[in-house]
Amino acid sequence: QVQLVESGGGLVQTGGSLRLSCTTSRVTFITYTMAWFRQAPGKERDFVAAISWNGGSTNYADSAKDRFNISRDKAKNTVFLQMNSLKPEDTAVYYCAARRGAGTWRSNKSEYDYWGQGTQVTVSS
Repeated sequence: QVQLVESGGGLVQTGGSLRLSCTTSRVTFITYTMAWFRQAPGKERDFVAAISWNGGSTNYADSAKDRFNISRDKAKNTVFLQMNSLKPEDTAVYYCAARRGAGTWRSNKSEYDYWGQGTQVTVSS
C-alpha cells in the first residue's frame, strides 16, 4: 500500500507564497514519478507539475510555469511544490500523485496510480 501524505496548504493573499509537501515511503520515492494536481470546486482535476524519480526531469502546466517549482528531497522522501506569486485562480485542493516508472510528460490523472488526501490552498484577492 502506497501512502502519500500532503501538508502545507492554507490561506494566503494574492502575490504570496506557499510550499506544499508530500511525504511517502522510500520504495515509492526512489522508483516513482511524482506529481501535483489541483481541483477547484466544480472543475476537473488538473495537472500542475511532475518530477522524475531522480529529479532530473520536470514538467509544468502552462499555468504553473515561471511561478511554481517542483523538487524532491531524497533524505526526507518528500516532494515539494513551491508556489510563488499566487493568484485567486490558484485556489483549489492540491493533490500529490505517484506513478510507477518514468513519465513526467504524463499529465492525465488516469495515468497516476496513487493519490494523497489533498490539501486546501486558498488565495484571497
